Amino acid sequence: MKISTTALVVLAHAGTLAAQTTSVPPRDSIALTRSAAIAAALASNPQLDVAREQTAQARARRTEAVAIPDPTATASLDDQPGFLQLGQAQSRNVVVGIAVPFPDKFRLRNRIASADVRSAELSYVSVRQSLVAATSAAYDTLLVANRHHAIVTTSRDLAADFLKKTQARYEGGTAAKLDVIRAQVALAQAENDLIGTARDIQTASDALDRLIGRPIGTPVAPLDSLQVPPPVPDVDLLEQQALVSRPELASLASQQAGARANTALAREFWLPDFTLGAQRDYGPAGAGTGALYTAGIALPVPIFYWQHTKGEIAESQHRERELAASYRDLRAEVAQDVRAAYATATAALRQAVYLRDALLPSAREAYRVASVSYGLGGSSALDVLDARRNLLDAELQYADALAAANSSRADLERAVAVPLTQFDVQPRKAP
Repeated sequence: MKISTTALVVLAHAGTLAAQTTSVPPRDSIALTRSAAIAAALASNPQLDVAREQTAQARARRTEAVAIPDPTATASLDDQPGFLQLGQAQSRNVVVGIAVPFPDKFRLRNRIASADVRSAELSYVSVRQSLVAATSAAYDTLLVANRHHAIVTTSRDLAADFLKKTQARYEGGTAAKLDVIRAQVALAQAENDLIGTARDIQTASDALDRLIGRPIGTPVAPLDSLQVPPPVPDVDLLEQQALVSRPELASLASQQAGARANTALAREFWLPDFTLGAQRDYGPAGAGTGALYTAGIALPVPIFYWQHTKGEIAESQHRERELAASYRDLRAEVAQDVRAAYATATAALRQAVYLRDALLPSAREAYRVASVSYGLGGSSALDVLDARRNLLDAELQYADALAAANSSRADLERAVAVPLTQFDVQPRKAP
């Protein structure tokens, strides 16, 4: 009876044992807190390199958009008496010229390109936020895998202890052979579960390795433990904050500004470009005359006006309307995302609290009673095995609930786009 009670206490504190065991990493592993894992992901994950390079490409496109066209140089042999009689040309002209678009076109092109840069920068922010949530979730997955391993290890020890007791009772004539077989099956199941938890630890560690930019296969020892997270703020407050802070909305608003500038640029198809040039004739007839300078405008003649109004102008206007509709839909999507993440986070928190305060104490007490009664010759082996299985399920459910509560809180922060710690959460009064 003393051995069973001690084993029960060990199983009840399996979460603490998991945290202590993972605090001492293997020799070739890396030990990380949650914040350190997130910092490593933000420093080394290649997804951010992709987003940074896309932003740099947008800045380069802005330089191209406002670039002044390069001058052109033309040399020609004119006034030839026959085809390709180059040596008898009377004029040898060299012309240097430049065509400069109407100045307002530079302003509009700059606005379009600047909107593109802003959109790329906000996409980078969105990738960072998604990466933080993904790293936190991967860290929780590793924590719960370690905790499962500790719980199953303790359960295996309980099964082995129960097998010894059953074998002793069988030899003493107070237990049937079938009880011994059942105890052996329970121990074999626990050993098999340990194999599965070891696999889960390796898989979760590899997933975290990829996110933090470490070589796949590097063991990760998490230094934090699974805890019940604090309450979340009110959903209406979170929704209002998300509509202001989500980078996707700001990116789409920037695209709308760029589309309006593009429409204005398309409407300026009739504005002239300016041409400047210098010409000099090096031929015999023009020797010594010096350079001649030209200045003028290249003015389009929009006799096919409908081609522009129904072409690039119409296309840009429809793009504006498309973005406006997308913005309205995205606002609704953000609100839905926040409320869905809020519902998941609150439900996971309530489940974790319920398992901690109601289910776990009952399951522990049921196993204690069954184990003590079996030691005194009262309850059957089936009662003990059933109570142990229920306790194991409750412990595993609690570990999963803790991971779900922390991961859903990180996902809610992603949906709101700001840390939840900046909100002052007041304790709710019981109804």
